[in-house]
Amino acid sequence: MLVLCVQIKCFHEIITIGYSVYHSYHLPWFRTLSWYFLLCVNYFFYGETVTDYFFTLVQREEPLRILSKYHRFISFALYLTGFCMFVLSLVKKHYRLQFYMFGWTHVTLLIVVTQSHLIIHNLFEGMIWFIVPISCVICNDIMAYMFGFFFGRTPLIKLSPKKTWEGFIGGFFATVVFGILLSYVMSGYRFFVCPVEFNNDSNSFTVDCEPSELFQLQDYGLPPVLKSITGWTTVKLYPFQIHSIALSAFASIMGPFGGFFASGFKRAFKIKDFANTIPGHGGIMDRFDCQYLMATFVNVYIASFIRGPNPSKVIQQLLALRLDQQLHIFNSLKAHLTEKGLLPALEEAA
Repeated sequence: MLVLCVQIKCFHEIITIGYSVYHSYHLPWFRTLSWYFLLCVNYFFYGETVTDYFFTLVQREEPLRILSKYHRFISFALYLTGFCMFVLSLVKKHYRLQFYMFGWTHVTLLIVVTQSHLIIHNLFEGMIWFIVPISCVICNDIMAYMFGFFFGRTPLIKLSPKKTWEGFIGGFFATVVFGILLSYVMSGYRFFVCPVEFNNDSNSFTVDCEPSELFQLQDYGLPPVLKSITGWTTVKLYPFQIHSIALSAFASIMGPFGGFFASGFKRAFKIKDFANTIPGHGGIMDRFDCQYLMATFVNVYIASFIRGPNPSKVIQQLLALRLDQQLHIFNSLKAHLTEKGLLPALEEAA
């Protein structure tokens, strides 16, 4: 709900900027259509999420099962309705402006809604995948400002004249250290590291598990240079701390480019901030310009290097099949295990 509220506010701030341009021509339906498309896209993404994570519950309820089965068709039909409404709203002599604003709405949806959906998926992988990346972006923002304030001399980029190379480099090292320390603290708590799973017996989500190897302390050998300095041969770390270096590095190197992009956008429309929601800090979008880029990276990183097959989701889908289909899969799996020589061993152990 928090992610949804932030998403809606960010969308409102960006659309309001476009509406101020659009409204001066007294053209119809822009704001109505923009919010309608937001509703359609959220219906699609949240429907996909509910079907994915509440699969067993959805299959039990007849109305939900029908909505789930035809979810993508319904979503497409809703979008087509908005598309037709846009075509009917076209006004002679202003076609180009109206198509500009149509594109404006869709780019805003791509930036805000799609990446908000990825944040929710990161949350379901475990709170640590949500808190650590967000904290790294905040830390980098603060430390880059501090290093730039005290040591800044060399301008970094023309879009943001106050940004300096000293702040950029200092923020990078400070964020990497912060990410490693925060990851060490959070990796010791199941509440933060366990993915969210649906319990069929209680019909509720549970956040309790045996932590994976990613969150279990392991010995790592130190390079010769560090051995000579510290006198240690090995050090105990959580494997997630190694991954946190990648997250921290992205937050420090690529994350600021989200801010630069936002700065260029505001300069293009000659505005200081997206809104005045937060006194002295501008709008919500001014605070989340880097967070959305970070969320996308985390989701891609998890899919590429972390996530493996999820047995609980496979079982949920198997239980939703007809009994004859379940029996067919059982016999196929039994034949496969017997061929591999695993089934007799399992039977003896039983």
